[in-house]
Amino acid sequence: MAEAVKDGELWKLWFTFVAAPEEMADDVARRLALQAAGSSLPFTVIEQASGEPVGMTTYMNIDPVYRRVEIGSTWYRRRVQKSALNTECKRMLLAHAFEELDCIAVEFRTHFFNTESRRAIERLGAKLDGVLRGHQRARDGSLRDTCVYSITAAEWPAVRSNLDWRLEQATGRAPAQP
Repeated sequence: MAEAVKDGELWKLWFTFVAAPEEMADDVARRLALQAAGSSLPFTVIEQASGEPVGMTTYMNIDPVYRRVEIGSTWYRRRVQKSALNTECKRMLLAHAFEELDCIAVEFRTHFFNTESRRAIERLGAKLDGVLRGHQRARDGSLRDTCVYSITAAEWPAVRSNLDWRLEQATGRAPAQP
């Protein structure tokens, strides 16, 4: 993961938090501790063609009572950004959330100024629920406005069809199943 994060120097982005190469082991340990506590489930994203790790994503803020989950803390090395990889990963995570975990809704959150992430979330089919103004402090001390998006269970069939179509257009093959 330390090598993957070097591609694009992702830790230098001011509007998000991605661990620097020398901090990656601690970040993985932090994610695994949250998993052990039952509040998150982190994933390493492996590129099929190379077999190499190219990023991370996480089920976060798992709420089994209200059957909601957030997909976040996602980052990809620059080489695979804007490829079909994110769409395929999110397709698998959404299918599992709605079809196996029986979620009512899946949430995504990002910094207001992270326009690339916002556009990627919107391409998935998520709708903007609102903006939490002054929601968190960024590393530089500035206040973060957090855009909250979601996909509901009722929307999932249409979102799934759209993601399947996008993946077939991009890759020429049907999407992988979870």
